[in-house]
Amino acid sequence: MGQPVSISEAKTQLSRLVAAAERGEEVTIRRGARPVVRLVPIDAPDTPRRKVVGALAGQIVIADDFDELGPEWDDYAGCRGTTATPSTGC
Repeated sequence: MGQPVSISEAKTQLSRLVAAAERGEEVTIRRGARPVVRLVPIDAPDTPRRKVVGALAGQIVIADDFDELGPEWDDYAGCRGTTATPSTGC
Protein backbone atom coordinates (compact mmCIF):
# COMPACT_ATOMS: atom_id res chain seq x y z
CA MET A 1 0.00 0.00 0.00
CA GLY A 2 2.39 2.69 -1.11
CA GLN A 3 -0.16 5.36 -2.00
CA PRO A 4 -2.24 7.04 0.74
CA VAL A 5 -5.94 6.18 0.59
CA SER A 6 -8.79 8.63 1.04
CA ILE A 7 -11.00 8.56 4.13
CA SER A 8 -13.91 7.46 1.94
CA GLU A 9 -11.92 4.52 0.55
CA ALA A 10 -10.66 3.65 4.04
CA LYS A 11 -14.24 3.42 5.31
CA THR A 12 -15.22 0.95 2.59
CA GLN A 13 -11.95 -1.05 2.67
CA LEU A 14 -11.16 -1.03 6.41
CA SER A 15 -10.78 -4.81 6.77
CA ARG A 16 -8.35 -4.95 3.85
CA LEU A 17 -6.35 -2.01 5.21
CA VAL A 18 -6.14 -3.50 8.70
CA ALA A 19 -4.91 -6.79 7.22
CA ALA A 20 -2.26 -4.91 5.25
CA ALA A 21 -1.09 -3.08 8.38
CA GLU A 22 -0.94 -6.39 10.27
CA ARG A 23 1.34 -7.75 7.54
CA GLY A 24 3.68 -4.82 8.15
CA GLU A 25 2.67 -2.69 5.18
CA GLU A 26 2.53 1.05 5.66
CA VAL A 27 -1.06 2.30 5.43
CA THR A 28 -1.62 6.06 5.27
CA ILE A 29 -5.05 7.68 5.18
CA ARG A 30 -5.45 11.12 3.66
CA ARG A 31 -8.01 13.90 3.90
CA GLY A 32 -8.06 15.50 0.49
CA ALA A 33 -4.45 15.54 -0.69
CA ARG A 34 -2.94 15.75 2.82
CA PRO A 35 -1.95 12.54 4.71
CA VAL A 36 -3.49 12.69 8.21
CA VAL A 37 -3.37 9.19 9.74
CA ARG A 38 -1.05 6.19 9.68
CA LEU A 39 -2.61 2.79 10.42
CA VAL A 40 -0.22 0.60 12.41
CA PRO A 41 -0.67 -2.69 14.28
CA ILE A 42 -0.58 -2.79 18.07
CA ASP A 43 2.24 -4.95 19.39
CA ALA A 44 1.07 -7.98 21.35
CA PRO A 45 2.21 -8.06 24.99
CA ASP A 46 5.41 -10.05 25.58
CA THR A 47 3.87 -12.22 28.27
CA PRO A 48 0.18 -13.04 28.44
CA ARG A 49 -1.57 -12.30 31.72
CA ARG A 50 -2.19 -15.35 33.84
CA LYS A 51 -5.22 -15.99 35.97
CA VAL A 52 -4.17 -16.47 39.56
CA VAL A 53 -6.28 -19.03 41.37
CA GLY A 54 -6.87 -18.05 44.97
CA ALA A 55 -5.75 -14.46 44.51
CA LEU A 56 -8.39 -13.26 47.01
CA ALA A 57 -7.91 -16.08 49.54
CA GLY A 58 -8.43 -14.78 53.06
CA GLN A 59 -9.92 -11.50 51.84
CA ILE A 60 -13.52 -12.66 51.41
CA VAL A 61 -15.66 -14.04 54.21
CA ILE A 62 -18.92 -15.88 53.54
CA ALA A 63 -21.27 -16.36 56.48
CA ASP A 64 -22.24 -19.93 57.36
CA ASP A 65 -25.93 -19.10 56.86
CA PHE A 66 -25.56 -17.11 53.63
CA ASP A 67 -27.99 -19.38 51.75
CA GLU A 68 -30.72 -19.50 54.39
CA LEU A 69 -33.83 -17.42 53.90
CA GLY A 70 -34.88 -15.09 56.67
CA PRO A 71 -38.41 -15.05 58.15
CA GLU A 72 -39.39 -12.17 55.86
CA TRP A 73 -39.44 -14.68 52.96
CA ASP A 74 -41.77 -17.20 54.62
CA ASP A 75 -44.90 -15.86 52.90
CA TYR A 76 -43.25 -16.10 49.47
CA ALA A 77 -42.03 -19.65 50.03
CA GLY A 78 -45.41 -20.83 51.37
CA CYS A 79 -43.95 -21.59 54.77
CA ARG A 80 -46.12 -19.64 57.16
CA GLY A 81 -45.21 -20.39 60.76
CA THR A 82 -42.05 -22.37 59.94
CA THR A 83 -38.44 -21.40 59.42
CA ALA A 84 -37.08 -21.70 55.90
CA THR A 85 -34.04 -23.96 55.45
CA PRO A 86 -32.13 -24.88 52.28
CA SER A 87 -32.94 -28.60 52.56
CA THR A 88 -36.72 -28.28 52.99
CA GLY A 89 -37.37 -24.95 51.32
CA CYS A 90 -39.46 -24.14 54.41
